[in-house]
Amino acid sequence: MASSFLRRNVITRNLKKPFYQNKRNSGYVVLIPEIGEDGDKNTLLSDNGLPEFNDITIEKCIATISKQSLEYENGVRQIEQSGPNCKNAFVEIFQPLEKLDNQLELTWGMAKTLYLGNSSLMPTKSYIQIHERAHKARSSKFNSVPIFQAAVNEKNRLKKLTDEEGRLLDKYILEGKLNGLDVKGLKRERLNNVLNDIQKQRGMIRDKVNIATKIFSSIINNEQVAKEFPESLAKSMSVNNDANKGPWKITLQPHIYEPFMQYCPDRDLRWNAWQAHVQRCSGYGNKDLETSTNIEKLRSLRLEQATILGYDTFVDMSMETKMAGSMENVLNVLDSLLECARPMQDIELDSLHKFAQERGFDKNLQLWDIPYWQRKQKWSLYNFDENKIREYFPLPKVVNSLFNLCSTLFKIQIFERSDTNTWHKDVKFYDIYDETSNRPIAGFYLDPYARQDEKIRVYDDAGWHVSIRNKSSISSTQPLSALIFNFQAPDSGHQSLLSFKEVNVLFKRFGHSLRHLLTKANYSEVAGLSNVEWDAAEVCGQVMTHWLYDPHTIQAISGHYRTDEPLPDDIIKNIQNIRRHMSGYDLCKELYFSRLDLEFHSKKTFWREIVQELWPKYNALPFDKYDSHPLSFTKIFSEEWGAAYYCHWWSKMIAADIYSAFDEARAGDQDITYIGKRYKDTFLAAGGSCHPSEVFRRFRGRDPSPHALLNNLGLTKKIVEE
Repeated sequence: MASSFLRRNVITRNLKKPFYQNKRNSGYVVLIPEIGEDGDKNTLLSDNGLPEFNDITIEKCIATISKQSLEYENGVRQIEQSGPNCKNAFVEIFQPLEKLDNQLELTWGMAKTLYLGNSSLMPTKSYIQIHERAHKARSSKFNSVPIFQAAVNEKNRLKKLTDEEGRLLDKYILEGKLNGLDVKGLKRERLNNVLNDIQKQRGMIRDKVNIATKIFSSIINNEQVAKEFPESLAKSMSVNNDANKGPWKITLQPHIYEPFMQYCPDRDLRWNAWQAHVQRCSGYGNKDLETSTNIEKLRSLRLEQATILGYDTFVDMSMETKMAGSMENVLNVLDSLLECARPMQDIELDSLHKFAQERGFDKNLQLWDIPYWQRKQKWSLYNFDENKIREYFPLPKVVNSLFNLCSTLFKIQIFERSDTNTWHKDVKFYDIYDETSNRPIAGFYLDPYARQDEKIRVYDDAGWHVSIRNKSSISSTQPLSALIFNFQAPDSGHQSLLSFKEVNVLFKRFGHSLRHLLTKANYSEVAGLSNVEWDAAEVCGQVMTHWLYDPHTIQAISGHYRTDEPLPDDIIKNIQNIRRHMSGYDLCKELYFSRLDLEFHSKKTFWREIVQELWPKYNALPFDKYDSHPLSFTKIFSEEWGAAYYCHWWSKMIAADIYSAFDEARAGDQDITYIGKRYKDTFLAAGGSCHPSEVFRRFRGRDPSPHALLNNLGLTKKIVEE
């Protein structure tokens, strides 16, 4: 499905299913309630053109999105009339489509923001209803044969196109191709059936994994076992919601299972949870929940979908929307990373085993032992106390320092504006100015604090970026976005204090938002985060996090909440060391899952045979014959990451290479603001209006290399030392 590959990145990619399903149902749907008295105007905007967040209701949102969706679909049908006799597709088709997007996009973005920022005002069920209606309307232009043909004709007619014009046409052409618009007759009918069957299998896999995850539980009555648990984990596990009082219940929910495996000292309890986790949906227990049959059907259907659309494999189809461009390119990088990471894994596990033995552990390390002893070794080596570090990162200090860093690097100024309506009193609005204008070029909301029962929160992810409105020169709109976090609120007169992990999340989300806010593209369809290849989508966020490992920057952004003293040098050094702790083991694990995904979607071999072949190449520890982890691998089978799991580390690799340009400038006593300007003029300005491979070459003067990533993880240095 085209939108599965080329959807605009309006929420950072952590948003889970079913929000990005692209259901090609025929006909048009009008949601209830129908358009009422306010349907003739946009009731969601203030006089200053910004959203009227403090006066919004679900009814207004649904009525407005219903009206705008109908208008959008009618507008697409009218624009289609220009297709056959079109003289200039940009003037007659794509610019009118650009104007059509404006209002629908804004209302949709407001609904997303409320859903993540105040779910009591926008419950999940209501948001899904709004999202699916808006998504269906917007998809109509990519399912239009006349618009698709006009893009093809314009591409053939014009010999000289700007990067942006070429990318715009390519997007419509590729969307149309992936939607099967050039597939005719019985093949088209079969494609529709295949796509429907794919959705059914994905849904069945998702539902079975959810049920299997919820079924398992185990009770701990021994207080000694719970003694090492952090308070938050003990409270989450406590049957009585009391951290100090048992019994405590183990479940496979990620916010319980992952920290439990790190903090549980009882090896038998760890094994019991681990084997339940990796055997989910295997059929060893509940036969009704096995997913092996569904996964094999899904793999076969995806191959058939790709074949109908003219590709050899599903991976080949997926690579149409990836910076890497081909499976061969991905595998080459995978292999080069593995060459350094795999030998290091052996060394790290040997060191970890000796560490455990010295503390009375007399068994061979197994997979269910690693998280526990890895945490213990990290604490022993670096004495890393997250709560102590919090004292050096009061939120106001960190935010101001982040803004100052961006001001220095990118020559922008960020000012708070007070005359805006927000969804909560804690939310602030900021205008962004650049050095060439006395008027704002973009704006964003910042909602920093957790609010119980109001905000969506996913374990291990404390923040969201929402693109509320894209830049468009055609419709004269400026970028608008929201940054929504779940940081602890100020308490009893004390400032909000951030953990280092939370500082990292803040920098990553803000760096991600800069690509949206500072874009120079003219068409919203390729501006900012829109149309950016999946494996390059996280690059700008990852680049910003690298500044947290620069000693000068970390000292500048830190300041003890009582004394304003910067973070001590020994803690800064330990932060750098922790990033490298067991980095070979961790990287091998990600490389394994990436390769597994690619093999599943490029071969017909039964899944278990693929696992048995790949496991020893990436993992030093033996494979358990009952381990069936692919059967609950929802990211690639029921979410959107099939043949795309590698994208996260690819973005990390590109970001590390980009940031190394700043390191090189510092080493050569050059002005890093020159590098900052070049980065702003390439990655931040181009957005999706130029292929990221070309953008990288314009910034770096060459193609990307994995060396900087390996260097940051300490792998190249470690291998040489050994």
